[in-house]
Amino acid sequence: MASYCHRRYVSRLFQNFGKLQPKSKAGRDQDVGLSCNSHKLMMYNDVVAQSYAGGFHILPLGLRALEKLIRLVDEEMQGIGGQKIAMTTLAPESLWQTSGRWAAAGNELFKLTDRHKHQFCLGPTHEELVTRLLANIAQISYRHLPIKLYQITRKFRDEMSPKYGLLRGREFEMKDLYTFDSSQETALETYVEVCEAYNRLFDRIGVPYVKVAGATGIIGGNLSHEYHYLAEVGQDSVLLCDRCGVQMNKELAAEDGRLPSACQMPASQCELQERKGIEVGHTFYLGTKYSNPFKAVFMDSDGSTMIDFQMGCFGLGITRILQASVEALSTETGLRWPGLIAPHQIYIIPKKDGSHSDDYLALAETLSDTLTRKHHLRGEVVIDDRMNLTIGRRQVDADRLGYPYMIILGVKALESPAQYEVVDTASKETTFMSLDQLMSFTDKLETI
Repeated sequence: MASYCHRRYVSRLFQNFGKLQPKSKAGRDQDVGLSCNSHKLMMYNDVVAQSYAGGFHILPLGLRALEKLIRLVDEEMQGIGGQKIAMTTLAPESLWQTSGRWAAAGNELFKLTDRHKHQFCLGPTHEELVTRLLANIAQISYRHLPIKLYQITRKFRDEMSPKYGLLRGREFEMKDLYTFDSSQETALETYVEVCEAYNRLFDRIGVPYVKVAGATGIIGGNLSHEYHYLAEVGQDSVLLCDRCGVQMNKELAAEDGRLPSACQMPASQCELQERKGIEVGHTFYLGTKYSNPFKAVFMDSDGSTMIDFQMGCFGLGITRILQASVEALSTETGLRWPGLIAPHQIYIIPKKDGSHSDDYLALAETLSDTLTRKHHLRGEVVIDDRMNLTIGRRQVDADRLGYPYMIILGVKALESPAQYEVVDTASKETTFMSLDQLMSFTDKLETI
């Protein structure tokens, strides 16, 4: 039984769903709207598949990466006391009327009517629902605060011009955290705490990012910051200067009349730059914008005074982070994933060698079995068992799909002592290792 339970962690390429080859040029020419590199790579390599304009199925490779990213987010959110919940997708019109956003959101809301003629929207964000949730709980004391509730769920927006795959779609995975504090002072302390958690998260992902002052928009409040991956396909313009510290969304600068033509340094030293950014996170201090109209209150220390919560909300575009990371790291022809969220860490390629092919394949299975006995490598190893193809051809596919490490079982792998060829896909460096060296190397691989 133990052997059976363990073997389930072995993955063969022939068993994986999706095409083993990228689409032909004829197939590519039929696709429309593939106007950024990450969209092309994720479509051609069966990471995602389009369902309709602005909606995508996430296929096994993409879902493995997405689930790893979600585990990263869970670690950071729960590390600051966040409690995970799951709210309903449908939100009654009455709640959005109470907040004043039913009309303000306009055509971006997906609206529908039930058989009783009641109107709902598919939630693009959940401030109304979570505030009503707290308002319906009686006798919340100041001793219970701060309360930090978050979810990771599907969100909907009737995007007029969906494009760039998961970067600008009509439905998407999002993490939204809502915080409830007793005072402006403590709410701002919570705000800083969450921003620090975001910094740690993006540092762990490993893609360079910038944090800039942002506009509050339809969410509201009077303090906001945005996290961006800098990329030419970004929909936002951010203003940056390392010398004087200008870091803001150009939209905010224009709204506030603070659009700088140069930084505060002498003109000869000015380094103000306008860059394109993909927004991957957004934080808001809301004050009582939602708690007041929903009568979401807590009991003060005197035991008789009911006070409006001071609120914050904090979003992460989960599917957007996934594709934006690929956009930032990939080559024109090959996917590159942040190490922690790569779908699999190790890709084993056994040599094609006529009558000895079975020996190489058996060695690959033994090695995979040994590696996946390490708890952190369960599910992280794939065997390319297409023994009709050369090693070189399968290396090309491994590079195209972005597996961080290849282990090639060539002639030296059957020698005594055995030597295993390990290729770092990102750096293209090749190292021959003994079995002990390989075990030590894989012990140090970081996974989530």
